Amino acid sequence: MPPRSTPTLRQRRLGAEIRRMREQAGFGGSQLGRIVGMTPAQVTQMESARIGISVERLRTIAAACMCVNQPLIDALADIITERGKSGWWEEYRETLAADFLEVAELESYARTLSTYTITFVPGLLQTSSYASAVFSQAYPPLPRHQVDLRTAFRIQRQRVVHSGATPYSAFIHEAALRMQFSGTQVRADQLAALIEDSEAPGISIRVLPFDIAGLPSPIENFTHAAGPIPDLDTVQTDTGFGSQLLDAPAHVARFRAILAQMDSTALSVEDSRDFLRSMKKEMEK
Repeated sequence: MPPRSTPTLRQRRLGAEIRRMREQAGFGGSQLGRIVGMTPAQVTQMESARIGISVERLRTIAAACMCVNQPLIDALADIITERGKSGWWEEYRETLAADFLEVAELESYARTLSTYTITFVPGLLQTSSYASAVFSQAYPPLPRHQVDLRTAFRIQRQRVVHSGATPYSAFIHEAALRMQFSGTQVRADQLAALIEDSEAPGISIRVLPFDIAGLPSPIENFTHAAGPIPDLDTVQTDTGFGSQLLDAPAHVARFRAILAQMDSTALSVEDSRDFLRSMKKEMEK
């Protein structure tokens, strides 16, 4: 089969984990190839997800690399057996940048999702009007059809949490709630939607007010997506140049620690709901 032109996020993660196995065993690509019957070029293409492998080949490589992490090997085997399955986001491949599709793929396969935002309401909780207002503030300005397309895509992403299938925790800084992207009515409707979502099964919304001390800093908007095992957790961060995905163990551990600190400092779910209600009343006055 010809090499893949656009490997999926999970296919790339499979290749990255195989590369980690090889490096932890102290093998170069050529050395691993000799052991398992692959050319150096095939090893490179496998680790970059340009070619696929069978479950049997994966287990052979794991044994050669002396990997004894059986839960990891089994989870990687599950990725291989997904071959041929396409997600709903593939419909947008020709019209949206890959960053958008990868975020949707990450969310769809996550066992749990946790987000922190300091500049805007989390995308998975935005109303259509609020999302449209956020995209309208992009610079350089986006054409109207792109604003509408990105808004529709963001609303479709929300099914993963609104269905209750994926437990979702959102930590929202007060700055994000007060940021001015739109008029008063759009903000009031967004606060009302957050209050409603905070009562939905599987969704936890907690606010970090300005007067709470101990906020980890510096920090950016991020999402922690839990995999089937902790070794396959991923963190997605927003940057001025697009989305960045982090899966190195040290990076993921840092963000887990940040979430743990937020869990101990943010308002409770009930107090956060009261905080949102008070903000809404303040706006309505």
